[in-house]
Amino acid sequence: MRNLSEKIIEALKASQRVTEKDIQKALAIYAKQGGGTLRDILVQMGLISEKELLSFVSTELKIEFLNLAKYKINPDVGKMIPEKLARKHKVIPVSKIGTTLTLAISDPFNVIAVDDVALFTKHEVRCVLSPEKDILDAVDRLYRSEKEDMTAIAESITLAEGDVEVVKGEEDLSEFFLGSESQEAPVVKMVEVILREALKKRASDIHVEPFEKTVRVRYRIDGALEEVLAIPKKNQSGVLTRIKIMSRLDITENRIPQDGRFKIKLQEKEVDFRVSILPVHFGNKVVMRVLDKSSLSVGLDKLGFSQEALRLLKDAIFKPFGMILVTGPTGSGKSTTLYSILNQLNTPEKNIITIEDPIEYQVRGITQIQTKPEIGFDFANGLRAILRQSPDIVMVGEIRDSETADIGIKASLTGQLVLSTLHTNDASGAITRLVDMGVEPFLISSSVILVIAQRLFRKICPFCRQEVEIPKEVFERSGISIEPFIREAGLRKFYRGRGCEKCNKTGYLGRIAILEMLVMDNRIRDLTIKRASAYEIRDYAVKNGMTVLRNDALRKFCQGITTLDEVL
Repeated sequence: MRNLSEKIIEALKASQRVTEKDIQKALAIYAKQGGGTLRDILVQMGLISEKELLSFVSTELKIEFLNLAKYKINPDVGKMIPEKLARKHKVIPVSKIGTTLTLAISDPFNVIAVDDVALFTKHEVRCVLSPEKDILDAVDRLYRSEKEDMTAIAESITLAEGDVEVVKGEEDLSEFFLGSESQEAPVVKMVEVILREALKKRASDIHVEPFEKTVRVRYRIDGALEEVLAIPKKNQSGVLTRIKIMSRLDITENRIPQDGRFKIKLQEKEVDFRVSILPVHFGNKVVMRVLDKSSLSVGLDKLGFSQEALRLLKDAIFKPFGMILVTGPTGSGKSTTLYSILNQLNTPEKNIITIEDPIEYQVRGITQIQTKPEIGFDFANGLRAILRQSPDIVMVGEIRDSETADIGIKASLTGQLVLSTLHTNDASGAITRLVDMGVEPFLISSSVILVIAQRLFRKICPFCRQEVEIPKEVFERSGISIEPFIREAGLRKFYRGRGCEKCNKTGYLGRIAILEMLVMDNRIRDLTIKRASAYEIRDYAVKNGMTVLRNDALRKFCQGITTLDEVL
């Protein structure tokens, strides 16, 4: 039997629209690419339009053709799948009757797309054909409305209850700039809406990014960036100036990076923002980190640690001296864990001093110091000064060099509890990293009492959580053995989020930490002194009950807290 590509070629020849030479050229490109489809190449060469090709495929495969440009999609149907999935597979749901979902698709042979949509929606899927461009335009129209709503709010809002109030400092210069573009009402409102919406959506970062013809605003929500607003280019300098004034930065300087911070008050709640401004090709890019102190006061019990991990942590933090290290990549929640520990220990009887770059959260009752490398005041010099202040507990923002590591470890041996962070992949790697920095192994073995490695992953939204079937082959293909965790959880049920208004159609709401906790015992101290590798230390710790990151993640998956996608 002739395949579809052969039938298309014959039809093109019969229409006398192409020559044999054109066909041979297309076949040569197809053979050279080793991927894609011959149909795509015929369209790219301009031998046939995508609409004509789909019309032909529609006749041959008896699949209906739908002109999406003239079809209005019901948003409730279109948003049955998230925007990310629609763009990934270039598909969009167009109608629903009972449990049958009609899906517009440009490639009828993309069975993976059909299977993904069927699995996500729990509906039987039938396909209609539409050009790829029409589908992506329909996706734009469907999801653009939310972004346009925010733009309209920014342009027309009159601030009433729930206004954003900038908490001023003595050096606030905003009075001086009352006549500037940044103080014009639309710009002020626009910035305030951006901040208010960020808090409403639980964003951890706000990115304001200038491009050639527009300024894009994105929020990082549960670790993933999401575009929320496009600011007109004419407002770019006004928005930037307004943010600089709030952050008490130099509004005349646009050539070098600047760092600042500001505080706002919204409905009796004060929230800090850490601001970083970076010169880029089309202006200045602004990233504002949202520092909500309320997340630190929930206590260690609410951070999602297992009972065993919590017990080990509390045993360590209430020791009178020693060093506790938290490791992990940027954005893994290290600072939140350290500040939560400090909050637990923050009593009038304790002198707690931190040295940070930069100070992330300002905590009442704790002495906090900002490093200033430009004048030679770095972590090492600051730590030396701190130790003359009779501290009980010291937090060093990050151990970046051998001098800081050496002073910190010696401080932990002379009666202080020292908390700090390192950038390593796992807990055992922290020991070997300190050795590599030149710290004597006998000092490490005497001072370090606990190393925590952590990551953050997204939790399933509780409002749209639903049970899902995962075939055994998926676990086998991924090399995962989950039977021990299923027995521990006591049930074999897996879940995912369907996507709802509460979670912004993502299926996830909030994040939780997974942990690996290496408690120093006599055997690990011996291995450290012998300069054993991280693998040897890890193997011993696992044999003696340490839960590695992967296993903690699988345990939370089997408990229905997260999805297999997040674990992997």
